[in-house]
Amino acid sequence: MLKRPLATAIALSALSLSATAAAETLTLYTSQPQSDAQQTVDAFMEAHPEIEVEWVRDGTTRLMTRLRSELSAGVSNPDVLLIADSMTMESLKRDGHLQAYESAEREAFEPETFDPQGYYYGTKLITTGIVYNTGAEARPTRWQDLLEPEYEGLVTMPSPLYSGAALIHMAAITENPELAEDYYERLRDNRVEAQSGNGGVFNAVAAGTKAYGIVVDFLPIREAAKGSPVEFVFPEEGVSAVTEPVAIMEGAQNVDAARKFVDFVLSQAGQELVSRQGYLPARGGVAAPEGFPERESIELMPVDINQALDQEEALKARFSELFGG
Repeated sequence: MLKRPLATAIALSALSLSATAAAETLTLYTSQPQSDAQQTVDAFMEAHPEIEVEWVRDGTTRLMTRLRSELSAGVSNPDVLLIADSMTMESLKRDGHLQAYESAEREAFEPETFDPQGYYYGTKLITTGIVYNTGAEARPTRWQDLLEPEYEGLVTMPSPLYSGAALIHMAAITENPELAEDYYERLRDNRVEAQSGNGGVFNAVAAGTKAYGIVVDFLPIREAAKGSPVEFVFPEEGVSAVTEPVAIMEGAQNVDAARKFVDFVLSQAGQELVSRQGYLPARGGVAAPEGFPERESIELMPVDINQALDQEEALKARFSELFGG
């Protein structure tokens, strides 16, 4: 009668010791879509079963409002960030909220995809190009095409007041000597309509309420494969891109686990996951998902992130002046 309770007690004690020595805890703040975030966390925990991940998911703007509120209160909850754009990361870097880490995985990436000091690393390329409804008459191949009379009143685009990708796109267009500062004024003159975000743009073009749109690549490419009547174009002048960078917080409680997370999302396995999720991997040598050209064939418009950050309020004010809030 004594043996079974004693064995049970020993087993419970062993479980308790195991739990005590178990997983480190990593706290992640991310703006990835819910399903992508879950897949990323699950894949990382499979590769590192000794680490538990607690994660918070929201859009970049709301997530940064929460984070900055916490930082103002003297609290730094996340160990690592995985968010939409490098402008936000550059702002956090300037304010001293990130720590540098020279990941060995950086050797497989083009220098323009990560901060040279290692404060943040791009994990994918989400480009902005042109989508058109397959029932539309014209077939645009260049950004300049959207200014032609046959496109008047038929084009929609996301607002940089709401979308980080749209803000970086506006900065890239403005820096491009072929397009320059008056490009958005000419869009206004051609009665281009601003939506709040990329989802609204895609839905308008897919539904046929607008024939053309300026939008991030994965929405039309992914939905076209499912039968949506849309086609995506990488314009000849090049495309802008956000890189969904990853970074370690200066106040990280678990730096070792945070570094492992950075290494994982930059690794071959992590980048193959990016491709399976339907995005263009930032790492060289990883196959693009179905419907995308190879990464090396895509012309990226250069953008100076520091300059864009300095001009952020001016760019937003200009857009608001032209298209309203």
